[in-house]
Amino acid sequence: QVRLVESGGALVPAGGSLRLSCTVSGLSFRNYGMGWFRQAPGKERDGVSWINWAGTSTDYADSVKGRFTISRDNAENTLYLQMNSLQPEDTAMYYCAASNVWRTLWPRDYNYWGQGTQVTVSS
Repeated sequence: QVRLVESGGALVPAGGSLRLSCTVSGLSFRNYGMGWFRQAPGKERDGVSWINWAGTSTDYADSVKGRFTISRDNAENTLYLQMNSLQPEDTAMYYCAASNVWRTLWPRDYNYWGQGTQVTVSS
């Protein structure tokens, strides 16, 4: 079966950095665009970033532009999210997901999801 497993979440002070990873198995990783999403308690799940199959095209939510960087290593079936200048409003459960839709940050366009990793940013 398809499995996406996130890791790297932690408690960090404001201004700090984290690098999230998502390892993928059970699907043809190079045939999928990948995305990162986040969901805070009581809030809707929001798109954070998207990357195409080759890692040559990306998209970001306005709230994270200039601070977060998405990347992928197709040889290792791994997706990454480098998060810098973290702020308390970045606190959320972060999920990785796979999609066949071009440049989308809409959760409904994603077919497979991980279980999430918690990021907490203290003020």
